[in-house]
Amino acid sequence: ADIAYLRSVLPSTTEDAFFEYLCTVDASEVTVSSVPEGSVVFSRVPLLQVKGPLLVVQLLETTLLCLVSYASLVATNAARFRLLAGPATKLMEMGLRRAQGPDGGLSASKYSYIGGFDCTSNVLAGKLYGIPVQGTVAHSFIMSFTSLAEVEPRVLAPAAGGEPVDLPSLAESWLPRVCELLQVSPGKVNRGELAAFVSYAVSFPRNFQGLLDTYCVMRSGLPNFCAVALALNELGYRAIGVRLDSGDLAQQSKEIRQVFRACSARFQVPWFETISIVVSNDISERILEDFIREGSEIDVLGIGTNLVTCPLQPSLGCVYKLVKVNDSPCLKLTEDEEKMTIPGVKRVYRLYDAAGHPFMDLMALEEEPLPSAGQELTVYVLGENGEARKVKAATVEALHRTYFRDGQVCAALPSLPQVRSHAQAALSRLSPAHRRLREPEPYPV
Repeated sequence: ADIAYLRSVLPSTTEDAFFEYLCTVDASEVTVSSVPEGSVVFSRVPLLQVKGPLLVVQLLETTLLCLVSYASLVATNAARFRLLAGPATKLMEMGLRRAQGPDGGLSASKYSYIGGFDCTSNVLAGKLYGIPVQGTVAHSFIMSFTSLAEVEPRVLAPAAGGEPVDLPSLAESWLPRVCELLQVSPGKVNRGELAAFVSYAVSFPRNFQGLLDTYCVMRSGLPNFCAVALALNELGYRAIGVRLDSGDLAQQSKEIRQVFRACSARFQVPWFETISIVVSNDISERILEDFIREGSEIDVLGIGTNLVTCPLQPSLGCVYKLVKVNDSPCLKLTEDEEKMTIPGVKRVYRLYDAAGHPFMDLMALEEEPLPSAGQELTVYVLGENGEARKVKAATVEALHRTYFRDGQVCAALPSLPQVRSHAQAALSRLSPAHRRLREPEPYPV
């Protein structure tokens, strides 16, 4: 069927031998070398090297670029968020509804995890790839309740066992005390929201969380949450968190943390002050920088649009160029100097200093001798007008591994958690000057 379709769209003068060749083509003469998945790479350094018959490797071009470019782009974007957030803040990928279709959404979940995100709201990604899945309550769930009379079932047994308790009544008994502490009028609290929280708590007493901004965070959402959380505490359960999705998220997080501390002290519930605060709402790098500068009390960031659509750079300019044919190096000369290719089959090495930081990537022709630790090397840095430089490396690492030869995968492929660990370790080895997101020091190749 594929050959028949190609016959219908190619010129009528295309020879039959071409279609016969396509029916028999195989990858037994193709060799693919690559940097390991999750590696940090820099501009002009080959991600992949493909060797084989010219027609076969030309047929692979679009497939390889499609598979590599978006994956690298999203993983890089996720890594930037992780570097900015630091190791302590939890990052949740929530981009499925904003991604470029279901395929883009699934890919974004997978490669965000490699880049350093902790979990995803994409349940299919959890099933297929084993990525931890997490989510929060929807506004539509909160809005679907109007009164406590709608809560069903109503009773919850204590965690330690015993007679079930009517949770709506217990939560209502806590509400005036919470409102007094918060200096909020009980009459301003939305009873439908309280009913939604109670209903959720009955179903998931060990995983209770509250979405606070459906009506008003300080006058309704927070008092209702605290009342239900304290009712659960009386029965031996702990609430796990709250989420904010609008307003001044940094300021609200600080105010909410103050309330949690006040409740902890007033009602003698020590764990209350450590309840997790989750925020979402079009969080970008700039907004995250604002959170850090303002000293927010945010524990978890839910990031979607600015992660999966990569608005700072919507595509990654990976290219696939011929560098050698029939034992002759090839060089593309062009009007645009940046598009000039570097000829010849290359080996790539990463040079490390005594502190363990990579300081240069070295490309050498395949037949050149391997560099070694402590050896003085004469190198020519791209973009420095051909001026030679002398360097010594404390450690030398060969970047490429051969993964595919003679039609077979010839090296063990890592699991997704292994790729993620490799990526985070590689990022941590970068020097601070190269790792910073704003005006990093150029990395020489």
